[in-house]
Order: sequence, then structure tokens, then C-alpha cells
Amino acid sequence: MGLIEPVISADCHIDLIWLPPELFVENARLSLKDRMPYVTDSKDGPIWVSSSGAYFGLQNGMGSGGRKYVPGEIHRSDRMAAQGLYEDGKNGIRRLTDPELRVKDQDLDGVRGEVLYGILGAAARLEDPQAASEMMRIYNEWLADFCSHYPDRFAGIASIPGHDMASALAEIKRVAKRGLIEGIEVPSTTDAKPLYHEDWAPLWSAASDAGLPVHFHTIGGPKPDFESMAPLDSRRAFAVFITGFQLNMAQKLMEVIYGGLLEANPDLIVVIGESGIGWIPYLLEHMDLEWEDQFKDLTLTMKPSEYWRRQCRATYQSDPVGIRLLDLLGEENVMWGSDFPHPDGVWPDSHVFIDRELGDLPSTTRRKIVHDNAATLYGFPPCL
Repeated sequence: MGLIEPVISADCHIDLIWLPPELFVENARLSLKDRMPYVTDSKDGPIWVSSSGAYFGLQNGMGSGGRKYVPGEIHRSDRMAAQGLYEDGKNGIRRLTDPELRVKDQDLDGVRGEVLYGILGAAARLEDPQAASEMMRIYNEWLADFCSHYPDRFAGIASIPGHDMASALAEIKRVAKRGLIEGIEVPSTTDAKPLYHEDWAPLWSAASDAGLPVHFHTIGGPKPDFESMAPLDSRRAFAVFITGFQLNMAQKLMEVIYGGLLEANPDLIVVIGESGIGWIPYLLEHMDLEWEDQFKDLTLTMKPSEYWRRQCRATYQSDPVGIRLLDLLGEENVMWGSDFPHPDGVWPDSHVFIDRELGDLPSTTRRKIVHDNAATLYGFPPCL
């Protein structure tokens, strides 16, 4: 069919492993320099580590964890490798964090704008709260500079600490004043305090006041101890983990709505990133049912599904089931994303997936999903 309409990816990534190797050590406060991530040599090549023993992966490696690319292991990674992405990375060409090269890669994929998620998960791996906050501050400043090269093509999402509310509020205020940041991401781990806990309340208010959408990006549940299992069981456990990790975001969505966050902050927009959309209509219908049946004592003035329609968005890269449920989800609540450059993404074949899954939809509906909804939320310039 060959659709030619403009496309914005509402879910892309800048991973720690592709950042300038000296970024954190050079920009940290003197007292924290020796606790920052840095690059050192290994038998497999340069790797990102910290003095505390954290391991972040191969420099310019595959996916958020910097894995080694193995031909034939993951089809989508093979497609990225065919474009020279990993070979360039080995040669020190940081295509993902050089704004000129990144734009070329998006032009190759027919994408004119990207929403950029960052290093929140990597910062948690430090297991050093003070250093993690400093790491996020440095990254957020770098991200704003990065986006300044192509503000009409990049919308940066700042990484915000969840372990220290004073640091979180200070960073929200700082990035809002700095500009060139279009949203914030906060931790979405399953072991954190529920989002309706009173400790979180100042953050939702601060984000709303700053006009910054709050993002929860899926990172799955607790990771099994694969190494302790027999080889076949390890593969089975990994298959279960990878296939079901998106569904953990159901808990976050329920906490946001049942917890009254959206009731208390009616201007706040919440984005559920890279979690698919096909499961959401069932959850909303079931929440409505339970609210009507036994939970009207909660501090809600509308059905749960009405908060979803008013204040929530979700991104997906491939979800033909979810697309069949648009009448229940709402055309304005769904945004497509390529998940570039992760191996479960669809780059450089985004238009193949868009054509296949959205090609039969009315052009106005299709354009909302692949362009207009993200353009409106993140301030991308209009495209005629």
C-alpha cells in the first residue's frame, strides 16, 4: 500500500552504552566522580561499569543492556546489523547519540520525529541513590543539548529519581526551567511504593504544574535467575519473561486511576510506554465493573475508563489486536512507536508494520496514531 503520511515515533531510546564515554565522570561533582559509570577494557571489548561493581554492557552494544550482537539469534537485530549499526558502534561511530547521524537513521526509516526515553533503568543498577541522582542530572542536561540540535525532530524525556523526593522535585523544576525537555519518566519497578502512596503526591503536583507529561516505561517484573536453571528451563523462563513483561504495567495504570492521582491533578497526562494496547480495554472494563460494584468509596468522581480517556496515553510498536479495539481505547489515546534501537523494535521496517496494521483504517484515524497525537502532546511542529 505504501503509506506516505508523516510519522512520529512516540517510543525511542537513548541508552547509556551509546553515550560519550567520559560524560558522567567529567560532569559529576568532585565528591561523586569516582562513583560514576565509566568505560574500561574487557576481553569482549570496551564495557561500561562502575567502581561499585555495576555492569551496564558493551560500549555501543545491542539493546539497553549492551549485549553482544550474535548473527542469527534475533531477527530484528539482524535487520539493524544489516544497516551497519553495530559495526559502526564497534568502530566508535555513535550513530545513536550523534544528532546528525541519528536523524539520518530516522530518515532511513521514514520517521520525522522521535520521543526519547533515557537511562532510568541503568541508573537503578548503580544501587547508589546519591550517585544515581547525579547521573540522571548529567544525562538530562546532555539530553537537552542533544535535542537542541533538532528541536523539531527530538522530544526528550528526562529521567527522574524515585528514591529521593527532594531530588526528584529539584530535577523536575530544573529541567522545566532549562527547556527542550517534553516530559519526565519516573520508576516503574514492581517493588516501589504504590503510586498512590502519599510520598509520591508532590511529584504528581510538580509535574502537572510544570506541564510535563509523566511516563512509565515498561521494564518488566523481577528477573528470574536464569543461570541457576537447566538450559531448557532457562530458555523457557526467558520466553515467559520476555513475552509477558509488558503486562506488569497494568498495576501502574490501576494505581494511577484507583489512587486518585488523575482526580487530584486533572491537567496531568500519564503515558504508559512500550506496553502494548490490546490488554487495556479489558482492564478498563473490569475496573469500571469493580468500581461500580464495590469501590465507589474511592476518591473518584468518574468511571475509571473516563480518566483513561481524559488523561492517559499508551504507546505500542506492533499490536494488531489492540488496533481492532480502537473504539474502546480511543483514537486520541494511542501512539505508535518504533522502539528504536532495541531488538524488539521495528526499525528500519517501520512503514512495513504501519502499512500492515493500520493500512485499512481511515486516513484521519491512522494519522492520529502515527503522528497527530504525539505531535500535540510533545509540541512537534505541525506537518501538512
